[in-house]
Amino acid sequence: MKRPFVIFYALIIYALAELTWWGYMLVHLQPERSAMIMGEGSTFVLVFLVGAISLHKSIKKERRLQDQKRNFLLSVTHELKSPLASIKLLLQTIQKRDLSKQQIQDFIGKSLLDIERLDDMVENMLLASKIDNRSYTFPKAEFNLSALVDNVVNRLQLNKCDLTQQLINAEIEPKIEITGDKFALTSVVTNLIENAIKYSGPCEVVDVRLYSRDNKIFLEVADHGIGISDNEKPRIFDKFYRVGSEDTRNTKGTGLGLYIVKEVLDKHEASIKVRDNDPSGSIFEVVFA
Repeated sequence: MKRPFVIFYALIIYALAELTWWGYMLVHLQPERSAMIMGEGSTFVLVFLVGAISLHKSIKKERRLQDQKRNFLLSVTHELKSPLASIKLLLQTIQKRDLSKQQIQDFIGKSLLDIERLDDMVENMLLASKIDNRSYTFPKAEFNLSALVDNVVNRLQLNKCDLTQQLINAEIEPKIEITGDKFALTSVVTNLIENAIKYSGPCEVVDVRLYSRDNKIFLEVADHGIGISDNEKPRIFDKFYRVGSEDTRNTKGTGLGLYIVKEVLDKHEASIKVRDNDPSGSIFEVVFA
């Protein structure tokens, strides 16, 4: 048990012991008032215990939040270091070696992909900060959601399949119009697809569907990866929440993606739910009413 909890419980035990002793002394000295003393003592103990339990829960919540922030900082450090190291290596190779034009173009393309990854992460952190500070107003206008989803899919799509690349199978109904914050909803689509890619195995297909039905718009992102256990599902939209420890987790991420998704969708009066995919993986379904 950690030191703060040891001190906390020691104080609780001491206070209860003192209360019991003084109650005993009062009853012994004034036996005719024992009923009143016992009643008032019981009320005090009850209030004291309720306060102690509430304080205990607050301390545990704060400790959990601090652990999540620590994991977030570890994750961000890794997320920044990895693409920066990759970009540095690629540029040094271009600078020091006599490469063909095709090789240079290939290295530049890989560098741009890493830069886009860094840009997405920075945008996530900025948007999450603005949401927390309530400084983001979610400006809304009508736009083509089909084009938005198609653009995100094309940006994240990797046409070759090897140990580091993914295939995205998209079924996008054309000309679906929606009124909302285009920037924030771009972040929603990007985070859902990147999350599906992140937790899928190499060469596993990620399915993206956008369609309208009964005056509602549906966006589904399905993967065939590791899936999400039932006890984890209620917490996956919490800020910084990720399964396991950053010291042992192999998947990349900061724990902000799904938090941003839920907050943005709430502002658009849209719903999101997650269910198991068959035979493995998860399906995230967004519904715009």
